[in-house]
Amino acid sequence: MYARTTTMEAMPSSVDAGIAYVRDKVMPLLEGLDGYIGLSLLADRSSGRCITTSAWESEDAMRASAPAVEQVRSRAAEIFGGGSPTVEEWEIAVLHREREAGDGACVRVTWAKVNPNQVDSGIEVFRAALPAMQELEGHCSASLLVDRASGRGVSSVAYESADAVERNHAEMDRLKGSVSGEAAAQIVEEHDFELMIAHLRVPEMV
Repeated sequence: MYARTTTMEAMPSSVDAGIAYVRDKVMPLLEGLDGYIGLSLLADRSSGRCITTSAWESEDAMRASAPAVEQVRSRAAEIFGGGSPTVEEWEIAVLHREREAGDGACVRVTWAKVNPNQVDSGIEVFRAALPAMQELEGHCSASLLVDRASGRGVSSVAYESADAVERNHAEMDRLKGSVSGEAAAQIVEEHDFELMIAHLRVPEMV
């Protein structure tokens, strides 16, 4: 399974219009493409940063979708009111859902980097940490996307609310330190988002 992320640095006042465009125009287009298995959209209303992730059955399906997606991506960038979007392609290495994330869900996204020859061991470290994540109050799901060539990875851990993230803050930091240390990973960035669209149909991958 593979995923394409599109990051928009939008004008905060345009975030709602951009979300509506993704929901009403982009999703119907993608649903007609071979190998499409869902979409999610994360947003930080205060900064305007938004990340749309589309998931695909194979790398070939993801690459074949690129021409059809390019036009709606350009229009989305106009509506969000930011600059040029950043597009990245990933392998979906881990995905586990404890329960569906409902309205008000919050996602902590962490970008990290390891030596490319340590990607597989890093995946195993993340997978081994899932039971500890599941014990946290309000935990909904966790995923890990990787780029094997560069050693980059991005994890997304969803909780039922921003309050749940705040209550678990200390334990989340402890887990992050444990996982990054064992995986020999450098944490590049961490950011919290609202989960605005949750329509991924990716099967369990643990």
